[in-house]
Amino acid sequence: MPETREHRRPDRDEYFMGIAIAVRSRADCTGNRVGAVIVKDRRIVSTGYNGTPENMPNCSEGGCHRCAHREQYPSGTGYDLCICVHAEQNALLAAARFGIAVEGSALYTTMRPCFGCTKELLQAHVEAVYFLHDWVHPDPRYQAEYERLQSRFPGGIRHLEVPDPGADWAVTTRRVQPAAATDETGHGAL
Repeated sequence: MPETREHRRPDRDEYFMGIAIAVRSRADCTGNRVGAVIVKDRRIVSTGYNGTPENMPNCSEGGCHRCAHREQYPSGTGYDLCICVHAEQNALLAAARFGIAVEGSALYTTMRPCFGCTKELLQAHVEAVYFLHDWVHPDPRYQAEYERLQSRFPGGIRHLEVPDPGADWAVTTRRVQPAAATDETGHGAL
């Protein structure tokens, strides 16, 4: 398709992030809805979105206690009860399940990876991370360690400015929330 005023060919980062946004449409979490794409040698090798493990009731069906009772868990707490698998984890696990190496790859994700996913991505030797929406550790005491850990990606971690028409559906801090559902930093329960 030739480039016209109505159509501009996206660069590779926009292209891969657009696919991560499409993958996110399958997410079934009552918190942030996230999509992730692992890219190696400029080719997609794996995708993932967040939700409960396969063959279990989804969050929207009451499958996760933490998601079903968000009011009981301040932001950043109750993860030991949460059975949701993060998008980044699902992308790594799908690659492992099918014997696909991710060493030296890049991850495109609709939300900056949390502390746990950051550790797992580093352990899998993911080279770089590109994210759409920021995530800040809900406990400011851990923010410095979180940033130090994220600085370990050899190819860096970068925020991409890409239009996100589904942000109001996908990002908790963009949804209208009762005051009780936000923590002292103004972030919704994640």
